[in-house]
Parts: sequence; C-alpha cells; structure tokens
Amino acid sequence: MSLEIIGITVLWLFLFFYIIVGSIDFGAGVFNAHSIINGKQHVLSKVIQRYLSPVWEVTNVFFVFFFVGIIGFFPDSAFLFGSVLLVPASISIILLALRGSYYAFESYGSQGHRGYAFMYGATGILIPASLSVVLTISEGGFVYMDDGQPVLSYELLFTSPLTWAIVVLSIVAVLYISSVFLTWYASKTEDQEATGIMRKYVLIWAVPLIVAAGGIIFELQNHNSAHFDSILNLWWMFALSFVLWAVTLWLIWNKRKYGLAVWLMIGQFAFAFFGYGISHYPYLLYPYLTIYDGFTNEAMAISLIVVFILGMMLLLPSLYLLLRLFLFDPKYVKGKRE
Repeated sequence: MSLEIIGITVLWLFLFFYIIVGSIDFGAGVFNAHSIINGKQHVLSKVIQRYLSPVWEVTNVFFVFFFVGIIGFFPDSAFLFGSVLLVPASISIILLALRGSYYAFESYGSQGHRGYAFMYGATGILIPASLSVVLTISEGGFVYMDDGQPVLSYELLFTSPLTWAIVVLSIVAVLYISSVFLTWYASKTEDQEATGIMRKYVLIWAVPLIVAAGGIIFELQNHNSAHFDSILNLWWMFALSFVLWAVTLWLIWNKRKYGLAVWLMIGQFAFAFFGYGISHYPYLLYPYLTIYDGFTNEAMAISLIVVFILGMMLLLPSLYLLLRLFLFDPKYVKGKRE
C-alpha cells in the first residue's frame, strides 16, 4: 500500500468520525431549538443539554486534524481548494464561530432564550449544508482554469441538481444520526416521553435519508459517469449499508435495543462513506487533482502518518472516557450530577 493511500485513508477516517460526532451535535442543536420554539423544552431540552455540555467542545478536534492533514499530505490542494473554497469555507468558519458563541450564551447566560436557541439550531443545518458543497465541487464540472488560476462557477454550482441533492442528504443525515443517538441517550435517562419524541424523529427522517442518497447516485449518472460506474462496482458496500439501515429502523420501530441501533447506524454510514470515498479514487478534485499529484515528500508523509495515528489513539480513548465518565455516568444521565 502506497503512502498516498495510507495518508488519504487516515484523513478519511478522521473525517468520518467528525461526521458522526458532529452530526449528533448539530442535530441536537436543531432538536433543542425546535423543542424550545414549540414550547416542549420541558421534555427534550434537559436531555439534550446533558449531552451537549461535556461534548460540544471536542467535536471540532477531528475536523481540525482533517483540515491540517489535507494541507500537510497534499500541499497542492491548498492552491486549488484555497482559491475555489474561499467563500464557502469562510461561510462555514463564520457559522462555526457563531455556533460556539451562541452555545456559550445559551449555556452560561440566559438559558432557554429563544433567539440563542434558534441561532444555535440554524447553524446545525447551515454548517453541514455549507461543508457539503466541497463534495459537490470535487465531482468536477464547476471549476475552470483562467490563466492557470482555478475559478469556481457559482452559477453552475447553485443550479446543479447534484449540489442540492448533496445538501439535502447532508441535512437529513445530520437529523437522522442525531435522532438515533439521542433516542438511545434519552432511554438511558429513563425519560419515556423524550425517548418517544426522539424515536418519532428517527422514523420521520429514515426514509428521506435513503431517498436523498439514491438521488445523489442518480444525479451522478449524468454529472460524473466515471464516478457513477465506480459506485456500481462497489454495489456490495452500499447494499450492506442499506441492510444495516433496515435493521436499525426495525429496532427503532419495535422499541428494542437502542444501543445496538446506534452501532448499526454507525456501521451503515461507515460502509456508505468509505464506499463513496473508494469510488472517488484517485481524485481529490476531478479532473485536476489526484492523491498522487503534489503529494508531500516521503519523510514528511511518514511523520504525518505517525502523528495522525498517535492522535487517533489519543482522541478515541479520550472520547470514550468522556462518554463513560460524564455522558453515561448513572448520576449524570439522570440529572443528579452536573
């Protein structure tokens, strides 16, 4: 296995963990805002705040690792993506800053403030939507070279059905992932009313998730036939993802083993996410940049791989301890310890 493949695999793994942990966080903010606006904060807000309080600070660590790694492993990507994503990336950074600020105001200021809660919930939808644009751009057809400089055509980008298919999937996936996890967490708190509400959210977003995913594959057939053919060659990964989705939905529908449903959901997205990544190989930005173009020197690559593996070995146990000592602590779960 080449250093290029090892490098992109490590980065893809970090991005996957960010998508899972970040989606739970983003979706929790949306559900919290929805409950406050509808006057049901007495049911959901306590459960959601118990989750957000110890976790929100570490969510973006995985994203920072990925961002630093993509520049470190593939320096040429800084030139192409830096120019093309100047506006989308700036919007995402502003939204992330707003999210952190409004969370602080909501948690340490006037709790239950509708304005803070709405802004926090809105960023939970807008951030994944803005970040998902990167996947659309990577499919090609939106960037052209002008005197050697990459230029993004916003007209083509925002009028493309593929763009909106990916945006819709990113939002629906956030709500689905978060609702599955929070159903489990609410059941841990023994709050039957909150568990029932979160379970309904899972059932609401489960089918739109599959429809949105199918919509992307359909649009790829017309937009990037090479990627579409690669996806068909990896049909078994997406088939396994669908099976795991079906079993997860069956467990939620029958109110059984919510913890197992969460792990099956993670497996579902792992097969789909890595299937998508493998089918996109070797391109970072079609057709201008592959993982072999402008890859860093061997010594730097080995150093980065070692550092990132060590970082993963540090982050995952830390996240586990955070969940074990705080999030799933019997007293904390039931609100007996802050």
